[in-house]
Amino acid sequence: MARLLVLRGAPYRHSSHLCAATLLVFSPSQHRRFASFPSSPPTAARRILPSPLRVPIRALESSPGPTKEEQEPSPAAGEAQEPPQPAASAFEVEELGWGTQLAVKLRMLVAPPWQRVRKGSVLNMKLRGEISDQLKTRFSSGLSLPQICENFVKAAYDPRISGIYLHIEPLRCGWAKVDEIRRHIVDFKKSGKFVVGYMPVCGEKEYYLACACGELYAPPSAYVALFGLTVQQTFLRGVLEKVGVEPEIQRIGKYKSAGDQLARKSMSNEVREMLATLLDNIYGNWLDTISSTHGKKKEEIEEFINSGVYQVARLKEEGWITDLLYDDEVMAMLKERVGQKDKKSLRMVDYSKYSRVSKRTLGLQGGGEQIAIIRASGSITRTRSPLSAPSSGIIAEQLIEKIRTVRESEKYKAVILRIDSPGGDALASDLMWREIRLLANSKPVVASMSDVAASGGYYMAMAAPVIVAEKLTLTGSIGVVTGKFCLQKLYERIDFNKEILSKGRYAELNAADQRPLRPDEAELFEKSAQNAYALFRDKAAMSRSMSVDQMETVAQGRVWSGQDAFSRGLVDSVGGLSQALAIAKQKANIPKDKKIQLVEVSKPSPTLPEILSGIGGSLLGVDRAVKGVLQDMSSLSGVQARMDGILFENLGDMSGENQLFLLIKDILNYFD
Repeated sequence: MARLLVLRGAPYRHSSHLCAATLLVFSPSQHRRFASFPSSPPTAARRILPSPLRVPIRALESSPGPTKEEQEPSPAAGEAQEPPQPAASAFEVEELGWGTQLAVKLRMLVAPPWQRVRKGSVLNMKLRGEISDQLKTRFSSGLSLPQICENFVKAAYDPRISGIYLHIEPLRCGWAKVDEIRRHIVDFKKSGKFVVGYMPVCGEKEYYLACACGELYAPPSAYVALFGLTVQQTFLRGVLEKVGVEPEIQRIGKYKSAGDQLARKSMSNEVREMLATLLDNIYGNWLDTISSTHGKKKEEIEEFINSGVYQVARLKEEGWITDLLYDDEVMAMLKERVGQKDKKSLRMVDYSKYSRVSKRTLGLQGGGEQIAIIRASGSITRTRSPLSAPSSGIIAEQLIEKIRTVRESEKYKAVILRIDSPGGDALASDLMWREIRLLANSKPVVASMSDVAASGGYYMAMAAPVIVAEKLTLTGSIGVVTGKFCLQKLYERIDFNKEILSKGRYAELNAADQRPLRPDEAELFEKSAQNAYALFRDKAAMSRSMSVDQMETVAQGRVWSGQDAFSRGLVDSVGGLSQALAIAKQKANIPKDKKIQLVEVSKPSPTLPEILSGIGGSLLGVDRAVKGVLQDMSSLSGVQARMDGILFENLGDMSGENQLFLLIKDILNYFD
């Protein structure tokens, strides 16, 4: 079986990545090529010789804290410092001029039917399941983070919207997206309109978001499970042994957990340390936020959680929710609040319809200056494969084309690169890195990282002069793991034979899976992994204006939270998209109070033909999880920079993993 190199590392919630064999080969380009860019700084200490690409930045709006350059004194690389303290958001609902108000009224009168909203309506948004960082079309299902956030902004200005009724159910997204939505809830309340939350299922993540609402209700029968947070890692070594598969793994970077799933039966001490730190960051942030919301001490909140909260009545008694009401009772209350006196149901507009309301209709189209936003979300591949799901992941050749279009255009004054990726093909990551660097030579580029920017995802981000991350963005994972499967015992078990004729001492290194590696092959195997790690680490050091020794202290495959990455020089500022936009405006010399047009360059997904293609696949009986696994397997045919399958759990949605283990069980039953 072909050998593959994987640079993997960050925890990621996706069933198809749970068992993807982390196998590998990195680009063999020499380090001297890394310094070929005119803007490349020497590999010296970041504070002594700052990069000409990264000038001091000032937080301008919606800033949760100072940028890296404003922190004095600077700690040594790898040395922790206090995380940035959140500052008050600068978001304000501005009074529109009389001319703009008149234009808005006229546009509302002539708006097409799908953009018409009755006066006194309540915007009803149901937040549950997966939330994509990409734009969606009217033909697609699921939630889109940019459209959710835009709906909050539009509703704050829309005179037809009286308030928001937010249904919050189990979420399957990272904490960074939850923070972004929570920030918009807080900002929306500044409009003076109400935002009421309804939460039939209460876990830590759901409550973290819901408690930002002005009022929060739950049905008397609500499911409550406030027990704390867990982190888990699965191991397949024992299962593989039972079916006669022997993984041969070389892990470079003591914190690199990718490959452990195949090579180990338990968690290593280094990985345990890394995951414990991440868990402490997430849980500590949760306690801090909830205690601040309720005006209680952190210890009181922790004591309440440690008592085992499963009764919704306790949430009301302790003041965690406003009251126990059914959905119809909340809507009856809202109907009275908005002054609707007829006998009809509460006048509402849902998320899908309101997403089609144009910002121009509301006078929010922005000014003349344009800033492009390029979204890169999902696993990274170099080209689209036949098994690629509709609009799945980052296709390097397509993204490079968009980057070049933006670079060649004079209408864009700056660019925001929005990344939400666990990584993937390392060659593809490197090619995109090059294009992003060239783009940064022509105009300001700011990377804004969502839930995860690890391995290949961070590879892309580090090409930008400025990186902005949320407090809990999973960041870094600069390390490699190399491996191949030896299937000798499996072949003997099923009486399968494989013979190879070869020329060249190492010709069978990638082809011979019917025998273990010879000692000389194993030595070459290890050296190639060491070389791949050095290339990745050195390029990261150059990109972040660190010495190699400085980068080594924060690399070694370690995954950091956004706030820890900030204090160690991997990130320049902590915040969301609005923070990245403020920095982009400043670097493009656009006045802070001047309106701009934020132009989405990435194509919304999926299109109608892609939807029909997906339906065709379903009719053929291709299960979503199985199709995802097949797609991952087809993409592992070259350099990989991908994270592993560590899971952060609270309520534990294991549907995809159950399908995986059922598949393994079927294999074992077949051989018994």
